[in-house]
Amino acid sequence: MVYPKPIMRLKQLKEMGIPEATLLRIYRTRGQKVARKANPAKKNSPIIYDTAELEKVLRREQEAENRAIPRGGIPCLREVRK
Repeated sequence: MVYPKPIMRLKQLKEMGIPEATLLRIYRTRGQKVARKANPAKKNSPIIYDTAELEKVLRREQEAENRAIPRGGIPCLREVRK
């Protein structure tokens, strides 16, 4: 995905089609280096994301999901009983 800016707010990324739940999960992950508050001293400060790092995290998650999909290997029980 091509991002128009190197640093973007949560709202801007939502408008680009990235689910809010995904963005908040990444923000809340312990030890992540992708997202932070614009001003940590303020409670209602917007969350900002480093788009280059965000792309890496999203790509890694997609690859993990693809590896988890079962493919071939063990036949189904219906096929064994025939």
